Amino acid sequence: MLGLPFNHTVTIILITVVISLIAFSNQKVMNRLLFWPPALQRGEYDRFISHGFIHADGAHLLFNMITLFFFGSVIESFYRQYFFDMGFVLFYLSGLIAAIIPSYLKHKHDTHWASLGASGAVSAVLFAYILFEPWKLIFVFFIPVPAIIFAVLYVAYSIWSGKRGNSNINHSAHLWGAAYGIVMTIILEPKLIPHFLNKLLDIPF
Repeated sequence: MLGLPFNHTVTIILITVVISLIAFSNQKVMNRLLFWPPALQRGEYDRFISHGFIHADGAHLLFNMITLFFFGSVIESFYRQYFFDMGFVLFYLSGLIAAIIPSYLKHKHDTHWASLGASGAVSAVLFAYILFEPWKLIFVFFIPVPAIIFAVLYVAYSIWSGKRGNSNINHSAHLWGAAYGIVMTIILEPKLIPHFLNKLLDIPF
């Protein structure tokens, strides 16, 4: 299954890249897919998912899609056991929704607030992966970093960037997406808790 050239992970990446590139050059598309509370009040609930297929810029898109590419297939192999082979797709899309809900509840009457990007779902995938392999090396800008160390830095960066609040990138969604990925994966496989703890104590360096 992991050998398929077009598994669900790659398919999601291709769809996201195409839609994001279209939105970069078409502001109407960007505005229609953006997560914007007043639009939700008009019944455009598809924005709970559509915002995850557009990005602020090329760097935002590249970072999310590279992260999804390297860790998505491993988590996909776990989740495809569920919901008739569609478990990973449902996990990813529900991750988008779960990650944005706290921000929506906070900003639902704020006409000046908006959010976009796949970061919530990508965070869910990344942190689910850490449950399986906490000491696996992640190459961040060609620098090897253990996954669990990257997770701590990622959370710290998201908190710091969220306080700055200078773009439509929703850093709060990173944190809620990460929490969703951990909790949902443990619910489906509780044995991952002792597995994670044993792996964590078995430092390979």
